Amino acid sequence: MIALKILTDTNILISALFYPNSRPAQALFHIANNHDLVLSDYNIAEYRRVAEEKFHATLPDIEVFLAELPYELILAPESPEKLISDPKDVPILNAAILANVDIIISGDRHFLEVKLDHPKIMTVAEYLDSE
Repeated sequence: MIALKILTDTNILISALFYPNSRPAQALFHIANNHDLVLSDYNIAEYRRVAEEKFHATLPDIEVFLAELPYELILAPESPEKLISDPKDVPILNAAILANVDIIISGDRHFLEVKLDHPKIMTVAEYLDSE
């Protein structure tokens, strides 16, 4: 099996932390064990914020999860080209393109509407069905 560079969006990280038996968690752990997981600094900042604000997670829980997850950290550009309709998703998509990521895993309709040959954008179900 060839290791692919795969970026997951923030919702996949949130699901894996709070619902460890969920399909997003299965996908994340499969990626971490079989491919090269890629996260942007923007993903991680958003993950920390959402986990604390919406799920009342404590900082140690959040940090332990990240510390145990093998990933490559990439930087999201400050002024990226707009290729996606949701402004919050622009830095993540552009970081993935600049880092030459092979696949983006997301359930966000804004990502799923993007028409690119590379990176390929897949849902969790599409990814799990393809493995």
